[in-house]
Amino acid sequence: MRIDKDLVAASATPLVLGILADGESYGYAILEQVNTLSNGRMQWTDGMLYPLLHRLERLGYVSSAWRVSDSGRRRKHYLITDAGRAALAERRAQWTVVAEALDQVWRGINQPPSAAQGWA
Repeated sequence: MRIDKDLVAASATPLVLGILADGESYGYAILEQVNTLSNGRMQWTDGMLYPLLHRLERLGYVSSAWRVSDSGRRRKHYLITDAGRAALAERRAQWTVVAEALDQVWRGINQPPSAAQGWA
């Protein structure tokens, strides 16, 4: 299934902030976590993630620091800030309102029996 880019864009910030709320991480690990959380249905690229991380850093929602892994490789690690936690809480509240409205709309749609199967 292809997920529309508008939906990916709308969910990207809360997804990344939510992942970082569990602890510090680096780009590749964040990409892998998104893939895992979506059961492989969302496969982000570096070109999508890194501009988002840089924007979140400019906004003060994340901080970053270079670290050296056990293998000796340098990786930029990202950590959510207090401002990022506040932004995540606000996004979560907004997302809940949208999800509840969509749920009400979808429950009200008369679907043919074959299309309605699997939605119950």
